Amino acid sequence: MKKILLLSDTHGHIDQSILKYVISVDEVWHAGDIGNLTVTDAIEKIKPLRAVYGNIDGQDARLSYPEFQHFYCEKVLVLMTHIGGSPGRYNPKVRSVLSKSYPKLFICGHSHILKVMQDKKYKHLHMNPGAAGIQGFHQVRTMLRFAINEDKIENLEAIELGIRDAVKD
Repeated sequence: MKKILLLSDTHGHIDQSILKYVISVDEVWHAGDIGNLTVTDAIEKIKPLRAVYGNIDGQDARLSYPEFQHFYCEKVLVLMTHIGGSPGRYNPKVRSVLSKSYPKLFICGHSHILKVMQDKKYKHLHMNPGAAGIQGFHQVRTMLRFAINEDKIENLEAIELGIRDAVKD
């Protein structure tokens, strides 16, 4: 069994409210808009990290992380990218990849809206962790934590990190 912390849209922000959850898992997955590699460096000092770059990320992130991550975690095939859309509204590039690979878990970020739902057409669980950073229109900073146990995704929980404007650096 692997415990996963899923976050996105940090936009260069990392703090103790995020890092305290990093300690509690086996791996961290970042679904893009990292913003600054100090975010990924801080996470990688604690736990293994898988990440994709997002639309606001510069050359440093694009050289360090791919646009798509396609991998197995336990027996679950995972596809992760930043700009994906949602069931029934995927962008054309994502639809093309989904129709060839059929992952059990599809992850994206970008919207800053936490969303978890089944996609009946592509037969996968769709996850968007919302935004863990302090930039953007979201009001509450969010992440997801879950476990993958062989071929099952279980113990899913939404984590609220508090009001975006309440963070003082």
